[in-house]
This record gives sequence, structure tokens and C-alpha cells, in this order.
Amino acid sequence: TFRSNLSCTTHLYEGMAFTGHPFVFLRKKPYLCRRNHIKQTTTMAKVRIKTPEGDILVRLYDDTPRHRDNFLKLAREGYYDGTLFHRVIKDFMIQGGDPDSRNAPAGKMLGTGGPDYTIPAEIAYPLRYHKRGALSAARLGDEVNPERESSGSQFYIVWGKTFKAQELKQMERQMAMQQEQEVFNALAREHHDEIMTLRRSRDRAGLQTLQDQLVEQTKAKCKEMGRPSFTDEQVETYTTLGGTPFLDGQYTVFGEVEEGLDVVERIQNCNTARNDRPRQDISMSVEVVESEE
Repeated sequence: TFRSNLSCTTHLYEGMAFTGHPFVFLRKKPYLCRRNHIKQTTTMAKVRIKTPEGDILVRLYDDTPRHRDNFLKLAREGYYDGTLFHRVIKDFMIQGGDPDSRNAPAGKMLGTGGPDYTIPAEIAYPLRYHKRGALSAARLGDEVNPERESSGSQFYIVWGKTFKAQELKQMERQMAMQQEQEVFNALAREHHDEIMTLRRSRDRAGLQTLQDQLVEQTKAKCKEMGRPSFTDEQVETYTTLGGTPFLDGQYTVFGEVEEGLDVVERIQNCNTARNDRPRQDISMSVEVVESEE
């Protein structure tokens, strides 16, 4: 892997590595991306997620319009009604939006369902980040989804935990290493054909030369980008309210809970079985809260 000393031999000899959180399990065929199938709106919209544990009122951000409009469209169609929070991890998040979870028998593998499209990433970091109550889009992992396009329907609501300031500092160092990894991966993809040619010819000297070149380019690019760090607002939020800062910049955050964090807390505390599915189904219905204007 791409380490802090920029030793990248593993990538050139064995192929790309990746870092990710597999919120959406791999389907038998990839999603298709349709970019113009949703009517765009400009109103600060809200939705109400009704559950047996109570209601969750969520505000959708206007600066993530594709995700906002898609969520509103699906809610108005009743797409989410009767589906489950199928993946719940204490002190992390609650996930739903898989249409296959509707009336799913106990033990059924869930997490692959959704419409036949993805949504282009709208990662508005650091403005939008994974504070407690953030509404974010699930997606396939980076190894099959380098553009980080979102699932057409699956989402998660963050619970997370609070962090000490020194923990966030350590996380910033890890973020810098991840930035290096991602920059190197992108450069390696650009030179994929050249790398494969060198590997086939067993030209280790050529691979080493190319690796050294990519390492230097990675250093220069990361210096230009600046060292990743949390804003003062993020530090204040993560040390008081809490969240999942290790997901920042990797998933599209497109809304936040305005009312009902206590409901999220109860759901994330539920007993779960295999694959993090609640032992007692927690269903939902989602309705758009129409503006009075």
C-alpha cells in the first residue's frame, strides 16, 4: 500500500489497493449512471422518516441538488415505504433504502438493492461533513467506484461518537496518508497501460523508475493541495456533538436531522443479528414535508 514513506512497490507489482467502507454490497452488474432523469428544484426541502421508534425530520441541502431531488422523487413515489433500516451499527450509523428489504424474511442478505442508476458525487467537503445526524448517500467501494458515485436509493444517518482533540490530530495524519494514497492511485491509473507492459516484460528497473517518478509527482501534487485538516467548526462539533470524521470527504452528505435524533439513538442501540440487521425489523415510510410558501 501507499505508506507515509511513499513506498509504492505493491501497487506497481501487484495492482491497485483501495480504502473504503462497503455501505452498498456489490451487485451482479454495475449501476448505470443517469444524470438528467430528475427534475431539479431549488427549495430548501424537508422529509419526514416515520419509524416504529418515532419520526425523524430531515432537512435536505440545496448545495447537493442531484441527491436532494432524487430523494424527493423517490419519497413522493413511495419508494421507501415499507423498507427497513437493514444495517445498524451501534456508535456508527443506521442505513436504509434497499427496496429488497421490503417484506424480507429473517436472514435474507440485504444491501444490494436499488434503482438502475447511480448519482454523481456531490461531496461538498468541508462545508458538509459527517456530524451526528448527517444524512449521507451509501455507495460501492472505491475499487469498483473510483468516482464515488452514490447509490440511487440507499442512505445512512450518522450517529458516531465524540472524539478527543488529540484523536482528531491523529486522524489528520491518517488523512494526509490517505491523500497521498489516493493521488498515487490516480496517477497509477493514468499509467496503467505502461505499468502492465513493464510487468509483462518483467522490467523491474523500468517499474522502479516509473514508481520513483510517480512518487515525486505525488509529493508535488499533495503539496499543492495542502495538508488535510479539520476546520475549527468540525473540531468543535466532533469533540462535543460527535460523528464519524473518518468518513469525511469520501461520501456525499446531503442533509441533516432537524428533529428526532433521539429516534436515531434508539435505532442505533437496537439488538442486531448477522450482517448488522436488527433482530426486530424497523420499517420506515418517507414523506415530503411540503412548504407552506
